[in-house]
Amino acid sequence: MLKTKMLLLLPAFWACLFDETITIVKQRAEYWSGNLNAANEGNPVGAAFMKYHVSGIFIISAAWPILIAIIGYYLPDRLLKIFVLFIVMIHTWGASTWISHYYGFWFVIIFVAANSVLFIKMEEIYSERIHDPSLTYKNKV
Repeated sequence: MLKTKMLLLLPAFWACLFDETITIVKQRAEYWSGNLNAANEGNPVGAAFMKYHVSGIFIISAAWPILIAIIGYYLPDRLLKIFVLFIVMIHTWGASTWISHYYGFWFVIIFVAANSVLFIKMEEIYSERIHDPSLTYKNKV
């Protein structure tokens, strides 16, 4: 069951990792030079970590996926799907603010489409495995 739940959590981990990565990469040089007030983060929790110490972004970036995994593990089926979709949506939105600023509209559209397809595909596999645990991805392909 853990492997099956982790499969459904993949889109959430991907969107989270992408959002965290682009947030780190696109920070201004002033921030990395020690000017913590130059931190550019819309999430108040992430912003607080970033304004405390330069390593704060890395701490929150490591802790958040672990928390997602723990919460996801304990949620029942329907709530897990809602939770994963929520995480995918918030991190897709967060990353899209960076993408649109630096790369433009169409890259946001591509990113949203890719995350949508990934979520639907993993949800389909998850649902099939819940109904028939003997199924594996290899058997389906």
